[in-house]
Amino acid sequence: MNRSLSTITINIGKSRINTSVVEEIKRQLKENEVVKLRFSKGISGEKQNYITEIIEKSNSKLIDFRGNVAVIFKQKRGKSGG
Repeated sequence: MNRSLSTITINIGKSRINTSVVEEIKRQLKENEVVKLRFSKGISGEKQNYITEIIEKSNSKLIDFRGNVAVIFKQKRGKSGG
């Protein structure tokens, strides 16, 4: 399956990371397994900290990180590999 066709993008900007952003990321991971996070250029110095916080709070894995874009993954429960 080509996951890029179903990837949701969430923009993270000056409003930073808050509870509602984390909850939306969790919801999207539950539905789609893969979420793309696009960071504003204005917060580029803090994006690594934000990625770490998001991964910890959403219990997901970082699968790609280039420039201002990170892709995270969380496998759906009950889904077996294969």
